[in-house]
Amino acid sequence: QVQLVESGGGLVQAGGSLRLSCAASGSIFSINAMGWHRQAPGKQRELVAFITGGGRTNYADSVKGRFTISRDNAKNTMYLQMNSLKPEDTAVYYCSAEVLTPTGVSEVGSWGQGTQVTVSS
Repeated sequence: QVQLVESGGGLVQAGGSLRLSCAASGSIFSINAMGWHRQAPGKQRELVAFITGGGRTNYADSVKGRFTISRDNAKNTMYLQMNSLKPEDTAVYYCSAEVLTPTGVSEVGSWGQGTQVTVSS
C-alpha cells in the first residue's frame, strides 16, 4: 500500500510564499508522474501542476510563472514552491502520483487529507 503525506500549508498574506511537500511511502519500485491539485470552496478540483518521471513539468495557466513543481526521486518526495500568492490561490491542495508497486501501476492521491492554503488580501 502506498501513502502520500503532505505538509507545508498555512496562512499567508497576498504576495507571500509557501512551499508544499508530498512524501510517498510504502511498497514503491518507482514513481512516474506526480501532480498537485487544488479545490477551492464551491469549485471543482483542478490540476495545478504535474511533473513526469523524467522531470518535464506543466502548469495551469493561473499559476504559471508563480509556482514551481519539483521532485526528489531519492526521497520519493515532490514539492510545490508557491510565490506571489493571491487570494484566489486559497484552496485545499492535494497531491497524486503514478506509482509502480510489486502488484503493478497504481494511481494514488491524498484526496482524504490535503493541506489548506489560505491567502489573505
